[in-house]
Amino acid sequence: MAQHFLLSAQARTLSLKAIYQAGDDEAYDAFCKLRWPETNGSPQCPRCECTKAYSLSTRRRFKCAACHHQFSVTSGTIFACRKLSFVDLLAAICLFVNAAKGASALQLSRDLDVQYKTAFVLAHKLREALAAETAVLRLCNTVEVDGAYFGGHVRQSNLKADRVDRRLLQNRTDKRRVVVALRERSGRTLTRSFRLESDGIAFARERIVEGSVVAADDLRHWDVLTSSFVMERIDHSEAYSLNGAHTNFAESYFARLRRMIRGQHHRVEGTKLDAYAAHAGWLEDHRRQSNGELADRLMRSVLGAPVSGTWSGYWQRAT
Repeated sequence: MAQHFLLSAQARTLSLKAIYQAGDDEAYDAFCKLRWPETNGSPQCPRCECTKAYSLSTRRRFKCAACHHQFSVTSGTIFACRKLSFVDLLAAICLFVNAAKGASALQLSRDLDVQYKTAFVLAHKLREALAAETAVLRLCNTVEVDGAYFGGHVRQSNLKADRVDRRLLQNRTDKRRVVVALRERSGRTLTRSFRLESDGIAFARERIVEGSVVAADDLRHWDVLTSSFVMERIDHSEAYSLNGAHTNFAESYFARLRRMIRGQHHRVEGTKLDAYAAHAGWLEDHRRQSNGELADRLMRSVLGAPVSGTWSGYWQRAT
């Protein structure tokens, strides 16, 4: 029997122990080299792009020789105004990518020995950075379209006579949302949450190249896509796969998302569901990459992402 990739030595190329043994200086050098790869880690002014800068070594900041602007390796990125050390940030990224089904903020707070609020914002900043990878991506070739509902659980009454059919629309709460997934076979996964699955039609038209093959189940609201795409339909009451038509890749993604929410987070607020859905899609798309490759990819996304308008100063605004 073939060994699963995650059990192989090839999946383990980054060690949390090695990160802490290397120390904060090595972590800082890693951030510099990924922030400024063209100069092999030498600073470049984010304001005028001048490559000559004076080092303020005691503060790990730089002063541009041309415009005199002061900046750091995380200035203008999603880690701007950071308070954690560089080794803790690198360790957080390692823990984040090592969790095949996602890492909860509570787990991160315990592993890093930081407050829950710190871990919560840090995890969401990482999710925001990885979601930027597919912000303008459009899918082509064969794309599977499907939806799955999350949240809005209605607790049944104690007495059987008082119980209701939770499948009926009138017995659901307004907190229930559906994640619509567009998954290109041998490609990327795009997700977005809606109130109803039929609301995802415009999303599919926007993010799938016209003329592509779209595989979907037999729900009627997908019928309108026939005007823009070549449709492959599958009736799941008859078969899960028939004559090449299936949505198994999309179902595989939803299996990961369900295990992530139920096993790690337990409850996800509807307004934040998009972030968790994108995280699950990122993990699913890169499931055959080592943890070192995932960490490198995420660090590049973090250092390429702008200051977060949502998560920068989040708790100060919340209080």
